[in-house]
Amino acid sequence: MFKEIQEKAKEYRQYTAEVLSEIVKIPSYSGKEEAVCKKIVELCKEAGFDEVRIDKLGSVIARIGSGKKILALDAHIDTVGTGDLSQWNRPTHSGDIDETYVYGRGTTDQKGGAASMIAAGRILKELNFSEDFTLYFTFTVMEEDCDGMCWKYLIEEEKLIPDFAVSTEPTSCRLYRGHRGRMEMEVSIKGVSSHGSAPERGVNAAYKASRAALAMEKLNLDLQPDQGNFLGKGSIVVSQMEVHGPSQCAVPDVARLYLDRRLTWGEDANLAISQVKQYIKEALGEEPESVTMPEYKELGYRNYPYFQELYFPTWKIEEDHPLVQGGAAAYEQLFQKKPVIDKWTFSTNGVAICGRHKIPTIGFGPGDEKEAHAPNEKNRIDDLEICSAFYAALPYALKEKL
Repeated sequence: MFKEIQEKAKEYRQYTAEVLSEIVKIPSYSGKEEAVCKKIVELCKEAGFDEVRIDKLGSVIARIGSGKKILALDAHIDTVGTGDLSQWNRPTHSGDIDETYVYGRGTTDQKGGAASMIAAGRILKELNFSEDFTLYFTFTVMEEDCDGMCWKYLIEEEKLIPDFAVSTEPTSCRLYRGHRGRMEMEVSIKGVSSHGSAPERGVNAAYKASRAALAMEKLNLDLQPDQGNFLGKGSIVVSQMEVHGPSQCAVPDVARLYLDRRLTWGEDANLAISQVKQYIKEALGEEPESVTMPEYKELGYRNYPYFQELYFPTWKIEEDHPLVQGGAAAYEQLFQKKPVIDKWTFSTNGVAICGRHKIPTIGFGPGDEKEAHAPNEKNRIDDLEICSAFYAALPYALKEKL
């Protein structure tokens, strides 16, 4: 079976590259994915999936099989913007194909995973897949703006609760088993306004905010790695800073810091907020006016109201977990060598699937992390072939580990 899968993946190598090219040519920024979702529905139907639908939030949900165990494979199909166009050597959504790469925004982050999933579905249907699994292939929306919200919706509202999941975010065809979480925080700092000619009469919120920002720099240095140093240390960065007052000739009385906090294993939102308050109090002699976690309240292309706080829990599963071992077995059967087992630097929809809902999750995807959000993004066609074979082989290998 593994040899047949590998032969099929090789046979469909060009098909997979062309699928990726087609969906890369359709821009699909977060909340504006409708056109590419319609194309993916068309491609999944052509590939012979048993069922294809679009959920209320806008994600495409495709199914193969009807077994007792549910295995979900996920690719988000929204992308970030293109940035400075002068830095691109080709049109940003060219979808150009040569002997080695497919080019364009989203090829690696992360429509490459989506293309390999579609090819894997086609392979499984042609091999008359009949294992005791239901396979869901999810092509999800709005991940770049709010990672995991699409899966929080699927699990909590549609009650699609897999036994196992695979994120197809880029891993350079390595097997990943976790990553740091993250959260966003907003710090409000108050001063007292006075005329700019007599600053001693006021309390300058800009100076307080500056000391608070330097306190965050100190906190970042003080953060420690997780036990065993698998995920590494957390981090915190001041990503935005605003100061306001009555006029340009007045001492500002309001300041705002926006913080991006990465969370290692054992760190959560309550700890992170308490640390921010503590370090700012030490710097200012008083706590900030408030430290809050904002909510994401943007509507997707279907205008369905579904929101969440900007908190994305850390997750990992152990190397001896049956899903990791099943993934390793599938890789070894296909490629006669052991996979590299590691973790992502960035965040994925795994924050909801495994972080919030404790559903065992692994990562395996085409392309390199360094391509994500970068100009001249591209993905290797070799990786697309490897991943389409891996996704098709996984349920066969996983059943032997359960």
